[in-house]
Amino acid sequence: MRFGAIIIGDEILSGKRVDRHFSKIAELLSVRGLRLAWAEYLGDERACITATLQRSLAAGDVVFCFGGIGNTPDDHTRQAAAAALSVDLVLHPNAEHEIRARFGAEITDVRLLLGTFPRGVEIIPNPFNRIPGFRVRDHHFLPGFPQMAHPMAEWVLDTFYAHLFAPQACVDKAFLLTGVNAYESALLDLMERIVADFPALRLYSLPSMSDEGQRRYLELGVEGEPPLVDAAMESIRQEVERRGIRWQWRA
Repeated sequence: MRFGAIIIGDEILSGKRVDRHFSKIAELLSVRGLRLAWAEYLGDERACITATLQRSLAAGDVVFCFGGIGNTPDDHTRQAAAAALSVDLVLHPNAEHEIRARFGAEITDVRLLLGTFPRGVEIIPNPFNRIPGFRVRDHHFLPGFPQMAHPMAEWVLDTFYAHLFAPQACVDKAFLLTGVNAYESALLDLMERIVADFPALRLYSLPSMSDEGQRRYLELGVEGEPPLVDAAMESIRQEVERRGIRWQWRA
């Protein structure tokens, strides 16, 4: 299954807040032997969120959607999800229970709006303040606050997708290449050969430059099953040595 992330909020797109969700969900997946296949950033525009969710729901991916599930006028995710699913919004009984437990005698109809979700969803418990998120069809809708959303995302992974975990299945190894021929266009033929010889691996090349624009090194590596990674790295080592390119293992 592919994993994706949708990160919502005008404050992120405007630069008022720095996104912390992308790096965290990538980390949570990585330690479980999984990886993020795609990510999208959206503003607080209901039509755009609805269209994106319609597309992602049809694709059948596992999606973590961060932000916009509050009850203020700039929060549109709950309504967009309902529109994408062609259902109405209703007060979820389990969400109502959590919210009433959170606020006690201070409960209000406005606060109960926080538990108004698309009909037919399940709630995602929130260990921070008991205001839940919700999930439906492998889509998981979480708050925009990292201290709430990240434990909730971890709970989702461990509860529903543990059967996919393979933390020892993949490794990532790379060389740092330096010298006059250590640049991507000069090594394109080598990269194409590695991709052809090891189609199950992911190859990547990451040039590094100084602030002055001077080339520092090329990080060339592969990711995948350990025996294949070792074989590919040995093939790369032999060829870069033949070309007189200096190399060292990435730390």
